[in-house]
Amino acid sequence: MTSTRKQLSFEFFPTRTPEGRAKQVITRKQLRQFSPEFFSCTSGAGGSTKEGTMQTIKDILSEGVAAAPHLPCVGMQPQEIIDLLNEYKALGVRHIVALRGDIPSGMGGGLSGLRYANELVSLIKEEFNNDFYVEVAAYPEYHPQARSAEDDLNNFVRKAKAGADSAITQYFYNPDSYFRFVDDVRGRGVDIPIIPGIMPIASFSKLARFSDTCGAEIPRWLRLKLQSYADDTASIKALALDVVTEMCERLLREGAPSLHFYTLNQAGLVSTICQRLGY
Repeated sequence: MTSTRKQLSFEFFPTRTPEGRAKQVITRKQLRQFSPEFFSCTSGAGGSTKEGTMQTIKDILSEGVAAAPHLPCVGMQPQEIIDLLNEYKALGVRHIVALRGDIPSGMGGGLSGLRYANELVSLIKEEFNNDFYVEVAAYPEYHPQARSAEDDLNNFVRKAKAGADSAITQYFYNPDSYFRFVDDVRGRGVDIPIIPGIMPIASFSKLARFSDTCGAEIPRWLRLKLQSYADDTASIKALALDVVTEMCERLLREGAPSLHFYTLNQAGLVSTICQRLGY
């Protein structure tokens, strides 16, 4: 397979306990066997997990892997963002995942500071030039809060033209949605790499809840098949591994530049998929 020529990256979320941090160290050690391009770490909107994210980034860097912190900007003042980026720069971070982030409950129109990811991308490029490689989010099945598919595509184009270097997609299970999205943005003059985000399936019930919230579609045939297994976790795991691996094979074969895995701080399923792909 040609997949070994394309790099992988893996996402984590900050833990709240020493035990969780220790387990994450073990998880990252398992995933380092795949020579990742970088490990990323999520961050709560408005800096709600700032300390945990910062500690995770420091841990990743100490392990000899490039680290990419998520930076959600909604409600943050420009100087807050500049100060945080200077802190990351001093640590040796050169890669930022620039996001709008979730609007805090009850805030709505009362927010001050930045409101959109394209504003964040512009700020980073204006203040730091090319000190940071800036990655943004993409939604092949469209953002659940977008007024229309066209509006969502236009929002993505604004982020790209503000200076984004590449994009990572929300997870999906219909690869045609990814290829159509890429074609659509290419037709609008955007040529940055668009990396598929991959979510292994460990639990159908959890996946269904999360997908309903974030707007990621579970194809009807897959939803019904997984539902039919009820609590048969072995069958769910077997089918899910086959489906996700086959999707990854097609994505790599048909032009995806790399793959980005949402690990949920677990190595098992991700490792199996990567090994099946020949890594």
